[in-house]
Amino acid sequence: MQATVRDLRVLLLSTYDLGHQPLGLASPAAWLREIGAQVTCRDLAIDELDESEVAAADLVAFHLPMHAATRLAAPLAHRVRSLNPRAHLCFYGLYAPVNESFLRELGAQTILGGEYEHGLADLYRRLRAAPDGPAGPQSEPVVSLARQAFRTPDRSGLPGLDRYAYLSVGGGRRTVGYTEATRGCKHTCRHCPIVPVYGGKFRAIARDVVMADVRQQVEAGAAHITFGDPDFFNAPGHALRLVTALHEEFPRLSYDVTIKIEHLVREARHLDTLRETGCMFVTSAVEAVDDMILERLDKRHTRADLASVVSSFRAARLTLSPTFVAFTPWTTTDGYVELLDTIHHLGLVEAVAPVQYAIRLLIPAGSRLLELDEIRDLVGKFDPAALVFPWCHPDPAVDELQRDVMAVVADPAPDDRAGVFARIRELACARAGRAAPLIELGAADGGGDVPRLSEPWYCCAEPTEGQLTSCLGSVASHPPVDTAGC
Repeated sequence: MQATVRDLRVLLLSTYDLGHQPLGLASPAAWLREIGAQVTCRDLAIDELDESEVAAADLVAFHLPMHAATRLAAPLAHRVRSLNPRAHLCFYGLYAPVNESFLRELGAQTILGGEYEHGLADLYRRLRAAPDGPAGPQSEPVVSLARQAFRTPDRSGLPGLDRYAYLSVGGGRRTVGYTEATRGCKHTCRHCPIVPVYGGKFRAIARDVVMADVRQQVEAGAAHITFGDPDFFNAPGHALRLVTALHEEFPRLSYDVTIKIEHLVREARHLDTLRETGCMFVTSAVEAVDDMILERLDKRHTRADLASVVSSFRAARLTLSPTFVAFTPWTTTDGYVELLDTIHHLGLVEAVAPVQYAIRLLIPAGSRLLELDEIRDLVGKFDPAALVFPWCHPDPAVDELQRDVMAVVADPAPDDRAGVFARIRELACARAGRAAPLIELGAADGGGDVPRLSEPWYCCAEPTEGQLTSCLGSVASHPPVDTAGC
């Protein structure tokens, strides 16, 4: 008589996802429940770890979409191991494969990167086929870029959208949902954490799947959707058809997207379509205004391109939300002042989240930055605890300036971006030995009506131990904006 195969209990955990309800839990939950798994999803940026759920789980899987999430998962993995040594431990997401050695030392039995849902489903089947013994070594690819038929994410059991970041606009707040229309990126910027996994490839998610996910979030109260694609215009035709359909079905729904400066130059004719279909703002990783630094980062745009995009956005009556890696090995105190003055000259002060002025370049495992001789000569030995190649600026004064700027932005008045900017500019000018002439910040800088998320997007920053502790201790509220980076 054939033994009955038992459905296994799966616990999916997220430690931090930039203030969004984690798609990285909802998407695999749909795949796993479809094949019979008993799935529990827990967002530990919102809820406590439930020890009884850990003890009952057959498979515990951590989603690692970013650097801080990986750092935060480490102590929790030890805790999971002590509570339930029989559970199969898996790590999946962008930062899992590049940190495979570190995660194996934590007890990881399966590592999945790239298109991980299919791998998680295969892992579940493998475990279910060996209910009374070890499942054997990992047979699923560590990185899979295979095309897969995405399922509509299953968000049941996750905290309500009202417990996450919100959109401030026109003096009011809008509940925010989160989804993705593509994964990966066809570009290979040297500092980008996507490149070591996707290597210049991207995958489109079927429009009906994206629309179904938006639909369920609108039903749950979302009035605004963040599209978290690394670059929404990797497939501009797909993107424009999607937002057109979105606006036809939900004419009052707003959204935001992330698009590369290079694409905003090339596709400037589509900015009106974005605005007309409800786009509130476009995030773009500008990173620097020094063309030499942009070339080192292989960003494929120039300072002149940024000025062109700002002009195009003004003509289209659309908001640009630029992000920066303000402190790099090539940053100088004079160059930092030039960055601030350029932001003011372009009228972007209100559009820049204060934490952007303090971002320091992160060099994780697999980074293309290590292709540069000057970086290899600069960095220290890989730090497996911090998961970075540590580096110090050749000019200690620049590192000191970064620490002081971080202290300024750590606890600013939430709506006083102009005031924070003025304080940082005064500090930077003093360090550069320059006078800080008074500047007027007014309508040209966007005023106070610039739409913004309560937890802004940013990347390529190395969190401090204190910031990680703050994030780990955050329960029932999302972490502060300067907690972490990709």
